[in-house]
Amino acid sequence: MQNILHRIDERPFLTDGGLETTLIFLDGIELPHFASIAMLRTADGRAHLKRYFERYIAIARGAGAGFILEAATWRAGPDWAGPLGLELAELDALNRDAIALLHELRAEHQGEALPILISGCIGPRGDGYVADRTMLADEAEAYHGHQVAVIAKAGVDLITALTMTNVPEAIGIAKAALRAGLPVAISFTLETDGRLPTGDGLKDAIEAVDAATAGAPAYYMINCAHPSHFEAVLADAGEWVNRIRGLRANASRLSHAELDEATELDPGNPAELARNYAELKALLPALRVFGGCCGTDDRHVAAIADTCAAHADRR
Repeated sequence: MQNILHRIDERPFLTDGGLETTLIFLDGIELPHFASIAMLRTADGRAHLKRYFERYIAIARGAGAGFILEAATWRAGPDWAGPLGLELAELDALNRDAIALLHELRAEHQGEALPILISGCIGPRGDGYVADRTMLADEAEAYHGHQVAVIAKAGVDLITALTMTNVPEAIGIAKAALRAGLPVAISFTLETDGRLPTGDGLKDAIEAVDAATAGAPAYYMINCAHPSHFEAVLADAGEWVNRIRGLRANASRLSHAELDEATELDPGNPAELARNYAELKALLPALRVFGGCCGTDDRHVAAIADTCAAHADRR
């Protein structure tokens, strides 16, 4: 864990934007069940993913930032094998292929001025917008432990759990990563009231995961919510906000329910989103990882880099 914290404290790190919304709405690709892992089933899909990440790597290089390559494994846990028409062994193989692609990208692009970390992305067992499948922490550890073990064996620097809707699942993933010997970042999604879909407050969620895991997460993040939805929550500053080191916000101000029904992409305004990030940076003194989520693409991340990460003083 300390090595990961040391790396991201050396300089800001960028990551990508909304992978799935970019593929679907901007690139016109059909993703079954919103699962970008399906791109690894064909050579063309794999090449498309590579070009996607290279756009963001170029932004990080220009900004003098590091880059976190986030694997296309968000919707690739065991329960998704059946809906995707795969055997579990086939899905495991795609998870390994997703990590192999990131190793290939790092070998081609990493340099002293551009450190690159490889992250194995773990998504919620159920829906990413609602807490529709809340498990006990032990059940979550057992379930997610399968994918974590596959990804760990493929070789990653950390595990990132994105769009966590509830505390027990976050605890389970943190424990699974700890068992695999990997640092983990836990990213919660928030509703328009700044609370988790379960109604838990962000402060309470972070403190509950830390208490249940002896502070196992290397850091926490917020993703899949617009800054206007949670800025007020962060204004009541306390020591807990120093546990938040990453931000992957939505471009749209729409609620999760509205986004779920949307048939067109709401890209918001990249410059406005970058200003929102700058305002949040003032509230989050430990913020070092910058990316996007639903509706964001390389334009948004480039604007965020210019505002928050470009040629920043390295600590």
